[in-house]
Amino acid sequence: MKRIASFEVNHNKLKPGMYTSRIDGDVTTYDIRMVYPNAGIYIEPAAGHTFEHLFATFARNSDFSEKIIYCGPMGCQTGFYFLVRDMEAADAIALVQRTMAFIAGYEGGIPGASRVECGNYRLHDLAGAKRLAASMIPVLAGWTEEKLVYEK
Repeated sequence: MKRIASFEVNHNKLKPGMYTSRIDGDVTTYDIRMVYPNAGIYIEPAAGHTFEHLFATFARNSDFSEKIIYCGPMGCQTGFYFLVRDMEAADAIALVQRTMAFIAGYEGGIPGASRVECGNYRLHDLAGAKRLAASMIPVLAGWTEEKLVYEK
């Protein structure tokens, strides 16, 4: 089988940040890398789950709601994929920056965290999600389209 594009990225050089993982027609997949790969620190499942609920809710309620396809965790627990359609890269960066600030400062109930709405409604950690988002604010400060390219 042909190796998929994400396995072509040199994970030894990958740092936290936001990268263009792939472009498929009008759909862009962004790699929001939140921790260093293979460094022994990973996104805790409960914090990542809450982060996902908050990220998706905020992004899908933004001015770009019609352009948002998906936000979900990487299986390796080092980040998230963010898929958008027909969205300028600068707008995607700005939305991710605003989303991180929203999550870092969020107070209240976790959207979609009831038994009826979620398949694992007990697995949530708001404090952990807030710490995760807060850790990305300085990383993404001043992020530009030029920085969206993986280091070779």
